[in-house]
Amino acid sequence: MEHPVTTSSREVYANPWMVLREDTFRRPDGSDGLYGVIDKPDYALVVALDGDRLAMVEQYRYPIGLRRWEFVQGTAPDRAAMPARALAERELAEETGLTAATWTYLGLLDVAPGVSSQRGRAFLATDLTAGEPDREDTEADMRFAWVTRAEFEDRVRSGEITDAQTLAAYALLLLRSP
Repeated sequence: MEHPVTTSSREVYANPWMVLREDTFRRPDGSDGLYGVIDKPDYALVVALDGDRLAMVEQYRYPIGLRRWEFVQGTAPDRAAMPARALAERELAEETGLTAATWTYLGLLDVAPGVSSQRGRAFLATDLTAGEPDREDTEADMRFAWVTRAEFEDRVRSGEITDAQTLAAYALLLLRSP
């Protein structure tokens, strides 16, 4: 199957976290198209599991105007590229203070492929050791808590946990579990 061919691309806006670009393209049938794309660096997401407990962080999410509980996740500073596993280790330590002796790759996640090029790699972190978080200034209001799997699922059902990446990573965890 043929794919559209990009005929032009221009940067519309950029900041240290993202670039918004506008592309024109030609479809296989010869018609022209226009698309807006949000380019963000790939991210890592960590499902930190201690027995039956999951590590969760809560923070204010400006675009939706709400505080949300999520699994640890993030990108490298200033749109830099970083190996996924190293980024996962960095984010876990930064946001929770935890370090893990065992890392298992869970899978690939596309954030919003209809509007963004961003992709994420989800990891399971186990054999955990506690430490002190070293959060960025933008994470100053972040909270960390342990929740059991049953509590997690109850919070999903009630609408308290709505982050799509967190939900998708939990599904990957369930598919991996015996």
